[in-house]
Amino acid sequence: MASAAVKLIDIAVNFTDGMFKGIYHGKQCHAADIPAVLARAWSTGVDRIIVTGGSLKESREALEIAETDGRLFCTVGVHPTRCGEFEESGDPEGHFQALLALAKEGIEKGKVVAVGECGLDYDRLHFCPADVQKKYFEKQFELAEAVKLPMFLHMRAAGEDFCEIMSRNLYRFPGGVTHSFTDSAADRDRLLSFEKMFIGVNGCSLKTNENLEVLRGIPVERLMIETDSPYCDIRNTHAGSQYVKSVWPSKKKEKYEPDSMVKGRNEPCLVRQVLEVVAGCKGIADIEGLSKTLYQNTCRLFFPQDLDASADAQLESGTTVQDN
Repeated sequence: MASAAVKLIDIAVNFTDGMFKGIYHGKQCHAADIPAVLARAWSTGVDRIIVTGGSLKESREALEIAETDGRLFCTVGVHPTRCGEFEESGDPEGHFQALLALAKEGIEKGKVVAVGECGLDYDRLHFCPADVQKKYFEKQFELAEAVKLPMFLHMRAAGEDFCEIMSRNLYRFPGGVTHSFTDSAADRDRLLSFEKMFIGVNGCSLKTNENLEVLRGIPVERLMIETDSPYCDIRNTHAGSQYVKSVWPSKKKEKYEPDSMVKGRNEPCLVRQVLEVVAGCKGIADIEGLSKTLYQNTCRLFFPQDLDASADAQLESGTTVQDN
């Protein structure tokens, strides 16, 4: 098990997923266990977690979960594969207004920190056609502009259309992160050309040698880490696994025990492994320094008030803030 010498923020956890309720493929295998999952995360140095919303219903549930712990926050938005829900509602504008009302409620509670997960996914057009995805991706910039929040973004095999829509709407939002990045070096460079954009990586971003080469070209000052749990774990067959140092005991779901991870189900504590792969892949020996940079990146986008407070404290003490 890893030491908690580093401070980490997992920017993407799908706590609304059935696996955290103990349900796998429609079958109840064990009791809901978010408290046990969180205990492992906090003991590993995870300082905060952002719970992902991917639909209006899911965003409501994400906010409810975020309200259970001071270290949990969430997003409000509609995933590209679910954008059909705007039209299926029978009242797309009413659906948008419900998202806006939920975002405002969550902001008042100090819990909603981004609009999303939204974007384009051309790998899964069977869930939602490209024209519908594009229409409601663009619509959600209106949401970000209305509530003055950054965007939590999803881009899969859609770099050209995604960046074209982004470039038209840059003035409407204060910044964003394209999470779970698995695309090409060319797409990476397109994203990095937007000054206020970060890139988020997880186990799915670290599968192949090509993935690792793409990662090497992302400056650490533009990077964030995540698990996207319960998915996107780092497996022994992945190219990135050679750099993993931290391991946790796990048991099959049929033999569930609260003190062990469920085999094959990713968890926020494993964001430590993502940090280790980033460090190893980039040849960075100072893992604590790397974690500090990534932490500050994440605060800069989602928790800017913390950076302001840190700067004020250092000014009062006569020191200056060093940018990594």
